[in-house]
Amino acid sequence: MARIYERLTAMTVRQLQGAGRYPDGGGLYLQITPSGGKSWIFRYHTAGVERQMGLGPLAFVSLAEAREKARAARLQRYNGEDPLGGRSDVKAKAAKRTAQGVTFAEAMVAYIDGNKAAWRNEKHIAQWTSTLNTYAVPHFGKTPLSDIDTNDVLDALKPIWLTKSETASRLRGRIEAVLSWGTVHGYRQGENPARWKGHLEMILPAKSKVARVKHHAALDYKEMPGFMASMREQSGVGVQALRFVILTAARTGEVIGADWSEIDLDARVWTVPASRMKAGREHRVPLSEPALEILERQREAWFEIEARRHRKALKEGETVPVGPVFCGQLAGKGLSNMALLAVLRRMGRGDLTSHGFRSTFRDWAAEETAFPGEVVEMALAHAIGNKVEAAYRRGDLFEKRRILMAAWAKICNRPE
Repeated sequence: MARIYERLTAMTVRQLQGAGRYPDGGGLYLQITPSGGKSWIFRYHTAGVERQMGLGPLAFVSLAEAREKARAARLQRYNGEDPLGGRSDVKAKAAKRTAQGVTFAEAMVAYIDGNKAAWRNEKHIAQWTSTLNTYAVPHFGKTPLSDIDTNDVLDALKPIWLTKSETASRLRGRIEAVLSWGTVHGYRQGENPARWKGHLEMILPAKSKVARVKHHAALDYKEMPGFMASMREQSGVGVQALRFVILTAARTGEVIGADWSEIDLDARVWTVPASRMKAGREHRVPLSEPALEILERQREAWFEIEARRHRKALKEGETVPVGPVFCGQLAGKGLSNMALLAVLRRMGRGDLTSHGFRSTFRDWAAEETAFPGEVVEMALAHAIGNKVEAAYRRGDLFEKRRILMAAWAKICNRPE
């Protein structure tokens, strides 16, 4: 039986009122809703499943126009295409064009902005921005995320992979993170061209093969009494800060960022807030007698400065110190990162670093004492490597650490 086409007329279309579907033939229907709305649909079957394709409302699409759209859809069916699938392809291509507009530089800014809250300080943010702007953006900053491939990544890495291996390794990881961000947000597809495992490791030599790990230069603990005696002949805030670094086995950044609000002289404890700790956890530091003497000296210096500033004598106890414990040249500002290194250079020990004294402390504790390793590691504020142990440990071994730091102070101040 032959298929009947064009059953409807323009007059019939205007007069039809009841809700339902009225066939024109060849899969074209006039659809009337219970509320009286009229529109055109094209019905067909794909893999045994009925599909319906909207062709527009009667108010905008006439009967003749609807028949032309239905004819075009039937032609697609004849050619083995899915009319609705074609529409999906058009939308996908449009979405891809939109996504292609997001460049690496734009994605980098979005990624950094979205992760600011999770990073510890402004310095970390600045390092990410500087590394990517210096080494990645010049090569593919204006390139859409979807177009960046392995060769692009290698163009950024190869010039510094052998000469600046640490920087190059960090750069690779940061590029990988930005590209992964793009994948999650739908701006790119496929494997990450900056991944190391099973990809770039097959092209570039491992960092450990091209550069030796450089540890912070450390003083032999047997030289510590003589070194501390030399320091006592020096003057300046930087000297006091460096002595405090040694006596507390703290990190340089923790000391130069120390604030009087963190110090309890009566309880002989310095509490470093989690926001300033590498592990992101509050750390209590027991203060030995020599460490307390340094703080008392800084406290007196603060009163002298305030007295000069207010042009009057301040009585002890009239107020309490505020701001940085170790002030720099600018009022209310702490020391710079280079202040402690400058002290070492003046002493003719430019071969050392302030951070290296933590290794000196660790070596002394391991070689010359019977203190348990966990007490020493806790003194250094190292994270507990064993997850099970970390989950069950609640204390910070504070009193045991107080004894340890007193013993360390005694060694540091022992006569030669």
